Amino acid sequence: MVLTLAAAWVLWMVLGLIAVAIVIGLVWGLRRGPDATGDGALIARAERVRELPAFAEAVRRRRAALAAIVALGVLATVIAGVIAARPIAPRTVQPESTNRDISLCLDVSGSMSDVDVEVLTVFEELLQGFEGERIGLTIFNSSPVQVFPLTDDYTFVAEQLEKVRTSFDYLEDIPEHWVGTLNGPGASLIGDGLASCAMRFDHADQKRARSIILATDNELNGASIVTLDEAAAYTASRGIRLYTINPVDGIKPQESTALSDAAALTGGVGYSLRDTTTVAEIVREVQKQEATTLRGESRVVWIDVPQLWIAALLIITFGFVLLLGRVRL
Repeated sequence: MVLTLAAAWVLWMVLGLIAVAIVIGLVWGLRRGPDATGDGALIARAERVRELPAFAEAVRRRRAALAAIVALGVLATVIAGVIAARPIAPRTVQPESTNRDISLCLDVSGSMSDVDVEVLTVFEELLQGFEGERIGLTIFNSSPVQVFPLTDDYTFVAEQLEKVRTSFDYLEDIPEHWVGTLNGPGASLIGDGLASCAMRFDHADQKRARSIILATDNELNGASIVTLDEAAAYTASRGIRLYTINPVDGIKPQESTALSDAAALTGGVGYSLRDTTTVAEIVREVQKQEATTLRGESRVVWIDVPQLWIAALLIITFGFVLLLGRVRL
């Protein structure tokens, strides 16, 4: 395992302090000299005592114990410096997220301009009801545009929804929701918009819980490449459930029925925009689907690995204290 220090300068500082302490100790010892008696009492004929084998053995043991104390103290200080310098090691991780995929699909044609702000409010309320789901947004008129791909960064999602909402204030010459959505003949091409949303899901080889929340009045104006029924059939073939939000429910029965039928074809449900239970029911329906695990790309992360060093420091410190208690300094 490759090991490195996040703050190697700390260890170098500790080693420098140890070196300074050793130099000071040597200088102090040399200045005292080998015959220094310190504050000990003078004993007559002490040279005879020093010649005794038992005394010589005791001196050797004491010197060995003192040397061991110094060595353990230095070693403990070095290891403490290593711990303070934060030993780290690389580890390869593959993040996993257990969630569902949801594509928000918004009709931004002229007939929807009066209600799109309401729809975006519903989308924001839906965001508060979800937890961990990946969410993407595609808007369409005569052509579809992906505003952002599937992501579980809800702060980013909220910012983008607010940005689209602001574009309906028409404070700019070219509002955000016009960019890229007017690149073809006709308007409000619902089938093309739905088919485009169904194609935005990634990891097509994995079986995942996927849903589309389509907000449109189903007022087609022009010739689309695919019809709403064809797009719904394609959505169903990919295992995606469609939930529709209808702002003209109860006003235009034919368009409303077509939307509900398209949702039912995929196993989804059609809802009215202004129904007070719409948000809660959509969240509940989406969360009924089993969440699946999505593996992200492997990446190398550096993690702190002080465990062995801490264990070594505890053992050495225990030995230091034990030896210190047995030797009278």
